[in-house]
Amino acid sequence: MNTYGWLIYNGGLRTPKYMELNELYAAAAKKCDINLELVANDELYACIENGNAVLHTARPLQSPEFILFLDKDIRLAKHLEKLGYTLFNSREVIENCDDKMLTFQILANSGIKMPKTFFCPLYFYGTGTGEPNPDFTTTLEKELGYPMVIKEAFGSFGAQVYLIHNQEELIAKQKELIYTPHLYQEFIQSSTGRDVRIYVVGDQVVASMYRHSDTDFRANISNGGTALPYSPNEAFCQMAIKATKVLEADFTGIDLLFGENDEPILCEVNSNAHIKNIYDCTGVDVAHFIFKYILEKIAHE
Repeated sequence: MNTYGWLIYNGGLRTPKYMELNELYAAAAKKCDINLELVANDELYACIENGNAVLHTARPLQSPEFILFLDKDIRLAKHLEKLGYTLFNSREVIENCDDKMLTFQILANSGIKMPKTFFCPLYFYGTGTGEPNPDFTTTLEKELGYPMVIKEAFGSFGAQVYLIHNQEELIAKQKELIYTPHLYQEFIQSSTGRDVRIYVVGDQVVASMYRHSDTDFRANISNGGTALPYSPNEAFCQMAIKATKVLEADFTGIDLLFGENDEPILCEVNSNAHIKNIYDCTGVDVAHFIFKYILEKIAHE
């Protein structure tokens, strides 16, 4: 093998589902003449020693030429970058995509159509009355109407996303999440139970699928949705590529909604979108494109 790299995954996810995903990456890397070492984040011990950043490891590891960082351990990612390692995606990209509030703030003013979005006020845990601000509740009702969508800032697979139908549900969810970062969005009725997942590597759309559900407003496969191969039009492709560029990501999985005239509306951006469902749906090995991209990038460093 000519190139040696690490794939960092979360040590708490040593389950068959996630280890199969890691092996998919390892197999794709091998085809690209890359020796990819699977390393759990809990095998790497970030340390400050004599005032300097150092790294201790649970087992002997060769120094990698690149790191495919498929975890969300932002502090570890920052530590590795401090030590001079090149991460795909970078710590900043992972952080900005993992936090849905940051994602929308960064993409604002870039000409990308997004749902009208309000961010929750920050309350420190245990402070205040535990009751939502009634003026803010009234503003949400006036500006977003019902139904509206509430999303926790951190969540995956469509979890931590709620469809709110009335004031009673809104206030109850506000109380529940009062110390949890979250956002409020208008509900895109025209995209109920359907969206498009587009995979972008560099500045190229490499795969896409149409996801739909007859039983849930969310189209996520993990919530019972189904997927079909899909060829997005130019508007969908360009929005996905533009969002990737604005976020300065190396690769993304972009979820786009359908507007009233089937125009694309950005829903979410994933910095480490899972690749098995798209492979099962389309036969496209996204990992192959990722490793080709990584090899080109490190060759020009």
